[in-house]
Amino acid sequence: MMDVANYLQTQSQLIEKRLDQLVSKRHGPHQNLIEAARYALLSGGKRLRPILALTTVQTLHGDIQEALSPACTLELIHTYSLIHDDLPCMDNDDYRRGKLTVHRQYSEGHAVLTGDFLLTYAFELLATDKYLTSEKKVKLITILSRQSGYDGMIGGQALDLASEGQKINLETLRLLHRNKTAALITASVEFGGILANATEEQLAHIREFGENIGLAFQITDDILDITSSEAKHGRKIGSDILKDKSTYVSLLGIEQAKAYALNFYQKAINALKLLPYDNSFLIHLADFIIHRHY
Repeated sequence: MMDVANYLQTQSQLIEKRLDQLVSKRHGPHQNLIEAARYALLSGGKRLRPILALTTVQTLHGDIQEALSPACTLELIHTYSLIHDDLPCMDNDDYRRGKLTVHRQYSEGHAVLTGDFLLTYAFELLATDKYLTSEKKVKLITILSRQSGYDGMIGGQALDLASEGQKINLETLRLLHRNKTAALITASVEFGGILANATEEQLAHIREFGENIGLAFQITDDILDITSSEAKHGRKIGSDILKDKSTYVSLLGIEQAKAYALNFYQKAINALKLLPYDNSFLIHLADFIIHRHY
């Protein structure tokens, strides 16, 4: 059996090194912007999204080195979303990954601009990548735009804001997190498929895997928000509880939420089994997502 911990560490180091190169230290009038971007981007994290992209490439026998920079653009988008999500006008969090959030370390305006920089820079990197064909550039940019935009992550965040202080039903909560969380995870495996020249039929199975494992990830995150809140947020009570947000735990309870996550996990695995490749790497990542403790 693959040693998941070693695999994740190896992939994370590969991604960390490339992120350091892509957002390198610079001197000049915008030096503080780069410093804040590096502060947010290189502060740790699971690197799950680029790892999912690279693992999909590996599963489909693509070129990992050529896929590395495009995969890292997913982490730029994810980091920008966390910076903005932490802002006083959003979740108003003081800590992220055990460090002060960007608006606390710098300023609120600087945090907004840092997120904006990472967002726009991700698309610049895709558009100028010397290893990508024009066709792949268009496909990747379209995927990233859609899954991080109105019908994806931003739409989910807007629905999240509109739902604060309200009791929403399970279907609305699923739609919220299908957009806010699962969309970018789906984009990650879609990236892997495009970069490894997957067929349209294979991409359909890959998307189904991504959406379901993304929902399983979010449900597990809701559970961890209760069971590991202090380590995650720097406070003893989960941030969603403090903001009176509906979560899978508040709607279902912990045990039923765990069963709900397992249901999406199984749907994800069933989709993977339709791919004509050895999918053990992606299955082990799915296992990590559903059984992780942080």
